[in-house]
Amino acid sequence: MGNNKVWFITGASKGLGLELAKKLLAEGYKVAATSRSEAALVKVLGNPSENFLPLEMDLVNEKSVKNAIELAVSHFKTIDVLVNNAGYGLLGTLEELSDAESRKNYEVNVFGLLNVIRNTMPYMRAARSGHIFNISSVGGYYGEFPGWGIYCSTKFAVAGLTESLNAEIKPFGIHATIVYPGYFRTDFLKDSSLLLPENPITEYKNVRESESTHKDDINGNQPGDPVKLAEALIKASHDQNPPLHLFLGEDAFNMANQKIASVQKELEEWKEVSISTNF
Repeated sequence: MGNNKVWFITGASKGLGLELAKKLLAEGYKVAATSRSEAALVKVLGNPSENFLPLEMDLVNEKSVKNAIELAVSHFKTIDVLVNNAGYGLLGTLEELSDAESRKNYEVNVFGLLNVIRNTMPYMRAARSGHIFNISSVGGYYGEFPGWGIYCSTKFAVAGLTESLNAEIKPFGIHATIVYPGYFRTDFLKDSSLLLPENPITEYKNVRESESTHKDDINGNQPGDPVKLAEALIKASHDQNPPLHLFLGEDAFNMANQKIASVQKELEEWKEVSISTNF
């Protein structure tokens, strides 16, 4: 099908979603792009056209999600590639983040993503083809970042459900890929995308230091190029055997290997205890 494929991208008005939408449209693909504001999409990607459909969608409202997907199918007749990219960061300790703050992060990063999958799958099953990219994070594989526990746990959830999803949809000829980006130079670390606790606890000095480091030092200096991430996703979408786990960024690659080595070491060290528990 080449660049005749129809892509459906959530969270496309900024960040990785925006760069991917730009790249796809420049190469002649068809793109349905969603955001909480249709005007924001038109501002950065242009007016609706034969190849581009901007859609206002509330990720946590299943009726809104269903309507957006139906409009995309009505316009393009199909959805070939789904990219669940929408989400936001939350930097605060498990003690200081309230129940409401934590649940809201799950509502968007996990349950919103499930709304999109649930309403897209009937079309992909009918077509007996498709590819779903769920954007997790290197923090969805390696969670040893103080202050990022809730956010990392949402991304671990995305990774876990995508593994099951891949097994469920394989018989229909549909692929699923977990994307684990490292630090990419987008607006993810800006105030609009990274929330902080309403009631911080001063004793957590290492977390306050992490906040200032991410806001003041890492923001704007991330090593990853979002355009190259977009190119990597397009490449994977054309592969007949795409990866289930796709780490993007040298930092993500190295952190994944670091965790794998650590787990293997502990497996060997505690092997006798592990295998001693059978009847």
